[in-house]
Amino acid sequence: MKLGIFLNSQHPASDDAARHLAETLEQVRLARSLGFDSIWAGEHHITPGFHFFPQLALLQRVALEAEGLWIGTNLALLPLHNPIELAEVGAFMDLLTGGKFVLGVGLGYRSEEYAMYGVPMAERASRLAEGVEIIRRLWSEDRVTHHGRHWQFRDASIAPRPLQSPRPPILVGAQVTAAIKRAAEISDGWLVVPVPTLAELAPQMSLFKSARSAASLPPSRHICRLYEVGCASDEETAFRRVAPFLMEKYKAYFSWGLEGVTLDPNAAPETQLRTLASDRFAIGAPAQVVDALVAQHRAGITHLAMRVSWPGMGQNDILAGIELLGRKVLPEVRRRTSTVLA
Repeated sequence: MKLGIFLNSQHPASDDAARHLAETLEQVRLARSLGFDSIWAGEHHITPGFHFFPQLALLQRVALEAEGLWIGTNLALLPLHNPIELAEVGAFMDLLTGGKFVLGVGLGYRSEEYAMYGVPMAERASRLAEGVEIIRRLWSEDRVTHHGRHWQFRDASIAPRPLQSPRPPILVGAQVTAAIKRAAEISDGWLVVPVPTLAELAPQMSLFKSARSAASLPPSRHICRLYEVGCASDEETAFRRVAPFLMEKYKAYFSWGLEGVTLDPNAAPETQLRTLASDRFAIGAPAQVVDALVAQHRAGITHLAMRVSWPGMGQNDILAGIELLGRKVLPEVRRRTSTVLA
């Protein structure tokens, strides 16, 4: 199982964006020095009260600090983009990373973003499927002619092409039944969201695998999960350090229509987080975090994009968490998952 760091691209609007960019690059350099496998970033637009670093521009800058690491989008909102442009930028990202780029795509769920781009939300699933097909073909065929519902073109080719052969993996994010089946059928792998508990993940994993089998596709080597992780010297410190920022992030998710979780709005942030994190996130001392990460591997996850910071969290605490993960958690998880594989 590969272990990567998911960067927090979202910061309070009143904060110094240049400082946060410098801090983000410092986090990447630390992750690289500690031997993590990958760096990931997400995409959102017009987030009131916050600024949000543009995903692909950020990752291009990050790649210069992350030599040898995989770089991934988790996830790009494909229905909002022209797939030809994403194919071109993705091919360049693969060149920039030395053949270590992963394109993760998904639908998104915020109506404000679709209105901003002038894309009907009712078309998002069909745009996703058609966009994946276009990108796949442009990455692997010399001349592409396409007559689809949303895009039409003749004899198109892109250059440079990706370094990976036959092309970089394309992963699709999905949470509900129809979306998980679609991801299994049209992609190379699945991006799992943070919300399902281990118990809820099991039937979803079964559905994904059975859908691939029914489509006569091989088992996927790319089952990646965005995973909330808070690591400190002891459990109390971890929850105290993480709770105010992670819970504020999830309040935003709830306001944007996130389903599947119910919390007591009057409870303290640490109490809310303990309810939310149970069997779902990895928050605690190194040994507790190791156990949680190994459990994800046993559930079928092949790559974890660990989110270790949230809007407003201080740089010292973020670096301390990454350092502890790299020195105390990463080696033990690799040892235990290698034993499982053997």
